[in-house]
Amino acid sequence: MKKILVASFVSVLSLASFAQSGTNSPYSQYGLGVLSDQTSGFNRGMNGLGVAFHESNQVNFLNPASYAYVDSLSMIFDAGISGQITNFEEKGTKINANNASFEYVVASFRLAKRFGVSFGLLPFTNIGYSYSNSANIGSATGGSVISYVNTYSGTGGLHQIYLGLGWSPFKGFSIGVNGSYLWGDYERSVINSYSDNYVNTLSKYYTASVKNYKVDFGMQYSAKIASKDELTIGATYSLGHNLKADPECLVISKNPQTSVADSAVFKISNGLELPDMYAVGLAYTHGTKWKVGADYSLQTWSKIKAPTYQMVNNTPSYFLAGNMYNDRHKVTVGGEFCPAATGRNFFGRIRYRIGASYATPYLKINGIDGPKEYSVSAGFGVPIMNRINNRSMLNISAQWVRQASKQFITENTFRINIGITFNERWFAKWKVE
Repeated sequence: MKKILVASFVSVLSLASFAQSGTNSPYSQYGLGVLSDQTSGFNRGMNGLGVAFHESNQVNFLNPASYAYVDSLSMIFDAGISGQITNFEEKGTKINANNASFEYVVASFRLAKRFGVSFGLLPFTNIGYSYSNSANIGSATGGSVISYVNTYSGTGGLHQIYLGLGWSPFKGFSIGVNGSYLWGDYERSVINSYSDNYVNTLSKYYTASVKNYKVDFGMQYSAKIASKDELTIGATYSLGHNLKADPECLVISKNPQTSVADSAVFKISNGLELPDMYAVGLAYTHGTKWKVGADYSLQTWSKIKAPTYQMVNNTPSYFLAGNMYNDRHKVTVGGEFCPAATGRNFFGRIRYRIGASYATPYLKINGIDGPKEYSVSAGFGVPIMNRINNRSMLNISAQWVRQASKQFITENTFRINIGITFNERWFAKWKVE
């Protein structure tokens, strides 16, 4: 057992350098970046639904209480990738961008009766953008037009590696916890340059590095309402806390004629925080044939202050400013249908999934609410059937996400998610005659 645990954990760590989720969104220049969908392949077919779901053959790290229901004979590995095409539109101008990324790798197994364990690696936020804007601001001596160009770019994001425990103290009820190591950094820059060589170029570079923890708690309660029908309620809570990170701002003013540069470094101690995050879910299951559910989540970003660079009384200042975020509300509905989960017919064992979500923005941009998010998804759980193993599954889903705002850029993203769940009977007792 010890060798199995060590080998599994090392395999997860070896994939850490590849677990970067891509984004080209200019909205990732704010806050901690674009929030990742922290869901696995089977959840994504239902658009991320799963707070009240517990599966014996899938890893549902959305709620750690679900680990208590993992199959007692299996070792489950799940890994996922995604590819996406995003269309950006602003004032009649459109542009497309492509991304592909390794999303997550997780594992789960039964440690003891009614006691399950899970561990894995997944993204938390993503930052990646590069764009510019320009305009004319007047005329210089001699009649030449003076113009400026602002160039914005950024990379980085936060990632987490977690170890989770789920326990069912009595039938129908389970609790769980995920303990995570959260790490990552970001680099953002704003470079302002002018066509007139007499005007200094002003560059601002924002950086921060995070090495901290994240803790998530979960519970689930299921009640039989008929011989094949079950109603489950689930809830999760993620602890908000200071990340003990010190964001910095480097400001460089450079004379293009003399190449003389003046610089100043500003630093904020303990300037980054995580908000409290809550979620509740309800699921209705009819045997192994179908399940439907709904989730609601709340992230209390409005209580968090953000590092901000501004001129205050003609003096450059870098400080924590309030009223920079909104609370984020999200509602998701969806379901899954499987004609004959235990039959021999291949097509009867395929799981058909669908889901939809609506989320309010957590960002404020120049005092204006950021884009609202609308998304839908559909997918399949295709069984992998051969002589050796008929419990593994290929999860494929397509998702459309629209981030829309009248004042800012509209994003339409079409994403393909592919996840493979390897379900191996490592703990079965074999008989030799």
